[in-house]
Amino acid sequence: MANHHRITRAAYLESLSDFREFIKEHCKDLPGVTDEILYDLQLAVDEACTNIITHGYADMSPGSVILDLELHPHKLTLSLTDFGHSFEPSNTPTPDVSASIEERELGGFGLFFISQSVDEVDYEVTEDGNTMRLTKYLTEEKNDENRSPA
Repeated sequence: MANHHRITRAAYLESLSDFREFIKEHCKDLPGVTDEILYDLQLAVDEACTNIITHGYADMSPGSVILDLELHPHKLTLSLTDFGHSFEPSNTPTPDVSASIEERELGGFGLFFISQSVDEVDYEVTEDGNTMRLTKYLTEEKNDENRSPA
C-alpha cells in the first residue's frame, strides 16, 4: 500500500522551493532513494511547475499547483495538478541537444529534462484539472527497463 502526501501552493515561482523541500522531507530517508534520485525528482518537479506557472496560467490569474506524492516500496509517483491551460505534450518539439549553444532556441528543454529525470511521464486533462504524473523506479532493473532512450 502506498504512503500518500500532498502539498498545495500558489502558482508562483517562489513556491518551487516549497515543492523541493517537500520532496526532500518525504523521500530522503527512504530505502533506495539516493542523492541522485532525489535531485532527479526535484528537477522534474521544478521543470513541470515552471511550465505550469509560466505557460499553464499564462493570461490568467495565478491559480494553484497540487503536488501529490505516493511512496511505494519500489517506486515513487509524483502527480502535479493545475487548473490552467492544458497542453498536448506530443505537440511539443523535442529540442536539438546536439546543436551548439549559439544555435539552440531559448527555452524548450523543460519536457526533455523531465523525461530524462524520471522513468515515466503521463499527462491527462479531466474536469478535475490537468495532471502530470511522474514515476521514478527505485530498483536498477526497473530503472533500466523503463527509461526512455536518450
